[in-house]
Amino acid sequence: MSKARLLVVEDDPNLGDILQEYLSMKGYETILCRDGEEGWSKFKKDKFDLAILDIMMPKKDGFTLGKEIKKVQEDLPIIYLTAKNLKDDIIEGLKIGADDYITKPFSMEELLLRIAAILRRTQKSSEIQGLKVYNFGDFELHYDEQYIKSPSGTHKLTSKENELLRLLASEVNKLVNRSHALKQIWGDDSYFNARSMDVYLSKIRKILKEDPKVQIITVHGEGFKLVVSE
Repeated sequence: MSKARLLVVEDDPNLGDILQEYLSMKGYETILCRDGEEGWSKFKKDKFDLAILDIMMPKKDGFTLGKEIKKVQEDLPIIYLTAKNLKDDIIEGLKIGADDYITKPFSMEELLLRIAAILRRTQKSSEIQGLKVYNFGDFELHYDEQYIKSPSGTHKLTSKENELLRLLASEVNKLVNRSHALKQIWGDDSYFNARSMDVYLSKIRKILKEDPKVQIITVHGEGFKLVVSE
């Protein structure tokens, strides 16, 4: 199996060098960039399996870079490294589609474990077999192509939206345990991942509003269910 390629964009020269040396030593092909513009240029030229971005950087901040990356490669996992620990910044990262968010200072071992977990999930997602099209109400989820057909047309889904909808559509009118969904799709049921899932559920609900017979109901303290009325 070929090495996973990591794009690391970090303007702190000491931390950047440590990250590159440590991750390379652990078997990852690690490309280090010193600012957002260099990171964007490198991303456009090469193929990566995961990006690790600082937020406060010269020339182009991490949020801007993350948005640009997601427009080109929506399913590329992103981990944000930041000295910030503000609620608004975490929410901003979630909106962009970040897969994880680590506040400095952090241990290299923890970062390594998170990288490995995300790469396992993305690999597993690409290998999932079984039913490819799910029908519920006026909707048709095309899992392989990662889009949903609705009365108004087709809606492209992010990888997380796709996985969430597949889980719900395979258990129509049945309770999906919140912790189970988090562990299956995100790998663990941490606070960060729970907030991330809530953001994606909100986006899915907006699409499902086209058919009043279909809705996602939250069962407080337990989970949620995709309810399809007759």
